[in-house]
Amino acid sequence: MTLDHLAFAAFLAAVLVLIPLPWHWRARNIPTLSLIAWLFMINVAHGVNVILWWGNLKIRVVVWCDIVSKLVISANMALPAACFCLAMRLEGIAAVRQVKTSHLDKRQRVIVDLAICVGIPLVYMALHYVVQGHRFDIIEDFGCQPDSYVSIPEFFLVWFVPILSCLGTFILGGMAFMHFFRRRATFARHLAASNSGLTPSRYFRLMSMSLALVIWDVVIFALTLSWNYRNGLRPWTNWADVHSNWLAIGRFPMAFIPADDKRWLYFIWWTAPTTAYMFFAFFAFGRDASVEYGACVRWSRYADKLRPFIRDLADICPSVSAPRPPRLRDLAMAESKSDMPESPITSPLSIDYSKFNWPETPSTGISTTSASSSYAKVAEARLSQSSLSDDPSPPYPSSPRHPPSPLEPPSPIIIAPPPALVAHGGRVIAVSPEAHTDQMV
Repeated sequence: MTLDHLAFAAFLAAVLVLIPLPWHWRARNIPTLSLIAWLFMINVAHGVNVILWWGNLKIRVVVWCDIVSKLVISANMALPAACFCLAMRLEGIAAVRQVKTSHLDKRQRVIVDLAICVGIPLVYMALHYVVQGHRFDIIEDFGCQPDSYVSIPEFFLVWFVPILSCLGTFILGGMAFMHFFRRRATFARHLAASNSGLTPSRYFRLMSMSLALVIWDVVIFALTLSWNYRNGLRPWTNWADVHSNWLAIGRFPMAFIPADDKRWLYFIWWTAPTTAYMFFAFFAFGRDASVEYGACVRWSRYADKLRPFIRDLADICPSVSAPRPPRLRDLAMAESKSDMPESPITSPLSIDYSKFNWPETPSTGISTTSASSSYAKVAEARLSQSSLSDDPSPPYPSSPRHPPSPLEPPSPIIIAPPPALVAHGGRVIAVSPEAHTDQMV
């Protein structure tokens, strides 16, 4: 195998375990979330190790090697612990012990799940220092690997608790199936009443996944113990003797590693990606995954339908699109508005009637009737004959409001401009300011 193959397999496994993350996050399923986190970290570490130490044994990034060596040890405990915690929760649901739970019960359950799935692996990581003969090993093409002083204390501190967790998962899984067969006729209704968000298909998928991963872990543990102890155990003398050369870093070139050991190294390396692929397989083809995939497809189709609308919006909104040349209709509207007074609808006392200059012919934006046009001519004649003062506020008669007539003699009274029909947005609005009273019509 080449560098590309191993690195691709490791990073692909890290990406695949993240796909079921959204629906497990919504369900607040702590055991499965911890499985996702541990599998993601261990596969990323495998991929980085392959890239950094492919074909070389250089001592580099020592802190990274310290972290990875402890991460490998804690992952041996984290995966069985998460499966045990998941089986414990599923058995509690099937046994009708979690039908009605309060907020305090849910909080305590989350604390217990975090203690099992995260707290125990961290403690386990710290206890490995007791049987850590030296700092770490660097194997060509595989990178940093943890070291353990093969002895009886090493078995109890490194392997006994994970194996015990696997056995506990088997027991809890058997009890959960026993509860199911006892109330198989009402099991779906019981799951609905438990407020766990589980359906029979989800329940059996989670239980099958935990049992399958535990069986896989037991096989790995059995093969690892048989390989590590094939030459016997080393005697535990004292603390000083075991940690006498603790700062040493062992380096092993592939040229001096026997063929059997090479095959074993490849097998151990592939266990992490294989576990991630197994986890992904249990959730990638279920109903929940199909719903998520359908939602992604619908979203992409909806985004495609929105693209023409976004382009039209960019043409309309100047803040979104680049400046464009004005249309002919906009230019016609601008010319017609330039002939109008600045503010024809204002307070009667603030109107300067000498500024009114209504066009005789209608423009593109403003259209008037023939009666309005003749009325405008009469108004202009009256304005030319009257001698208004410079005061823009004309006198207001006390007589009631009456429409002016062209037959009346000219008099210095207020003459309102003719009503104008303004076309705006497909609607025609009549604007008719009058100043005979204190109101504007």
